[in-house]
Amino acid sequence: MKSLLLAAALVVAVVFSGVAPATAGHEPTWQLKPTGVTAQFRGLSAVDHRVAWVAGSEGTVLRTTDGGASWASVGPPDTSTLEFRDVEAFDARTAVVLSIGPGAASRIYRTSDGGKTWALTFQNAEPAAFYDCVAFFDRFRGLAMSDPVDGKFRVQLTRDGGRTWRQVPEENFPPALPGEAGFAASGQCVATAGRSDAWIATGGGAKARVLHSDDGGRHWTASDTPLFSSVSAGVFAVAFRTPDQGLAIGGDYANPTGRVANLALSRDGGERWKAVESGPVGYRSGVAWHRGSVIAVGPKGSDVSRDGGRTWRSIDSGSFDTVDCADVCWASGEKGRVAVLTRG
Repeated sequence: MKSLLLAAALVVAVVFSGVAPATAGHEPTWQLKPTGVTAQFRGLSAVDHRVAWVAGSEGTVLRTTDGGASWASVGPPDTSTLEFRDVEAFDARTAVVLSIGPGAASRIYRTSDGGKTWALTFQNAEPAAFYDCVAFFDRFRGLAMSDPVDGKFRVQLTRDGGRTWRQVPEENFPPALPGEAGFAASGQCVATAGRSDAWIATGGGAKARVLHSDDGGRHWTASDTPLFSSVSAGVFAVAFRTPDQGLAIGGDYANPTGRVANLALSRDGGERWKAVESGPVGYRSGVAWHRGSVIAVGPKGSDVSRDGGRTWRSIDSGSFDTVDCADVCWASGEKGRVAVLTRG
């Protein structure tokens, strides 16, 4: 949502190697790692336990190759006015970053040398479009999503690792609801699983919905979720463990501690959604699967589920915006903070 896009963000890189059962003295704890910056980061991509990229305000992109012990500033030159809200990295050298905003502010840059040089591979030319998130199926095939234009969502597809992009025909989308859009809150309003399944998370309209494609982003259908929806509420992040099993999470960012419907599960690829009454309390902007667990983060805390999202426990009350997992998990947040999640 455009009303959220200029809000404050967080940076915290979080390594998650599994959370121990909740027993006294063994709760996970955060171990802070300095980055030397105060940028606001909502974009995050975890490559492995040593390599991760974060992207955020004032054109800032950081990369670590030593598990967060040190960070290098590797962003594209002359982009200090841009807000990078998503990054997708394939290794320590190759990454794609997305900047958000109306018209030409929505851009995609690509590097293949660890950020030494960048190519501008997409720049939005449509004044009414506003790109929110980008995701990849593999190193070559990916998609970037925009808020609706003339009642239809916009999606760009790539088949060459982000070097070139082409727009999906608007007739391949269901009509958008009045006020419906994506939230550029965590880089997770687009998700993929398997070779060809993708999902778009929405809010802002009368219903919080999830759009689904089973053909690599070429054609889309929409399903209602039970999540609360308003101008400031809806589905902020969607994550699928398999093409069938996934969850949608969100809430109301204008009321981050409010007890509104903020979590739903699907076991049929997003065709149907079931509310979870015992989910995290309050607004959650990011979610990720890690092995058999699910991690959710937001400005008022972090939570973990060990049973596929049916039951949850709080593991921290600090503020985070997004989370991403490879062999370990990282999360990002405000004021340049970086932390490792340990078992305590």
